[in-house]
Order: sequence, then structure tokens, then C-alpha cells
Amino acid sequence: MKLKGLFSTAIAMATGLIVLVGYFIGAPVLVNLRITILNWVIILAAVAVFIGLFNLLAVHADKIRNKKKGGFFSLMLVLFMLITLLLGLWLRPDHPAMSLIFNAVQLPVETSLMAMLVVTLTYASIRLLHRRYNLFSVIFLATALLILLGSAPLPFIGSVPILSDMIRPFIAQVLAAAGARGILIGVALGALTTGLRVLFGAERPYGGSNPPSGGK
Repeated sequence: MKLKGLFSTAIAMATGLIVLVGYFIGAPVLVNLRITILNWVIILAAVAVFIGLFNLLAVHADKIRNKKKGGFFSLMLVLFMLITLLLGLWLRPDHPAMSLIFNAVQLPVETSLMAMLVVTLTYASIRLLHRRYNLFSVIFLATALLILLGSAPLPFIGSVPILSDMIRPFIAQVLAAAGARGILIGVALGALTTGLRVLFGAERPYGGSNPPSGGK
């Protein structure tokens, strides 16, 4: 087991270093090898998606077979998943029938989920204001209301120009974008640190144990 863990860790370190060096050194051998490894990763990711789909089918098929609660919805999920998969394999994704399925089913479902998210966000902000009345709760509720009023037309008066043209774009494109970029920078730095620890053997998530701390 120890030899297997060391071998898998060595492969992970080697492939990671090849891909990393291939971005900075323009040697044709490294560039071609980096592209080949990335293509392998894409194929493995696609296989992982198919495994996830089969696992989803197995879970819902077990629920249908054992007649558990929600079995009807599981039956609908499995049925339409298989229909969509077979149509996609037969007609190809760019066929007008697949576009019709997307526009008639997938798009309205996603729009409904976004509408539910808006209502849930507003309700959660109001509950937060009742439970924890402080400056941050007031700012959160006021921001959510300003975004909603600036995005949706109001009854009888339509949209308010100062909200839709000035306040909402400032909140969404300046304040929210700055916060999102800060979060992404933090995620990128954390991923970079973890990746370097894996590349240099400080972390061994591929079957090997982590080296003991303190140099022992």
C-alpha cells in the first residue's frame, strides 16, 4: 500500500509539473505533452459525469423499485432523462428538436428556480432583520430590495430610471463584482497553495499518507 501511494503521488506530481511548466516554457514537446494531458483530463471528467448519471439513475431506480416516498417524481426523472439522452445521441445536440426541449422545459424550470431564489432571499433577509437587528442586516435587506426594484418593473408606474439605470448597475457591477472578485482571488490563492503542496509532496491525497510534521 505504501509503494502504491508513493507511485500515485509521483505520477500526480509529474503530470502537475509538466502542465505547469508547459505554460511558461514554449518548447513544442512540453506544449504537446501538456495538451495531451489536458485532453486526458477532459475525457476523465466526461467519464466521471457519466458515472454520476448512472449513480443517479441507480438511486432513483431503487426508490421506484422499493416504492419509497417520492417514487413518482423519481419515475418522471428517470423517464425523461433517458428520453433526453436517447434523443441527444440520435438527433445530436444541435438539432431543432433538442433546442425545443431546452427552450420549452429546461429554460422555464431554471427561470422558475431563479424566481424562487429571489423570493427566498427576500424572506431570509426579512427574517434576519427580525432576529438580528444590526447595521449589516439593514444593509443586506436594503441592497436586496434595491436590486429587486431596479430589475423588475413596478405595477402601474413601470421601471424607475434612477433605480434601473444608476443604483442597480452600481451595486451589481461595482460593489457585488468587487466582492465576487475578492472571493475568487481567495479561492485561487487557496487552490494554488493546495496544488503546490500536492506537487511538492507535502500533501498526498492519492493513496499515500501525509508526511509527519516536525521533521520526524
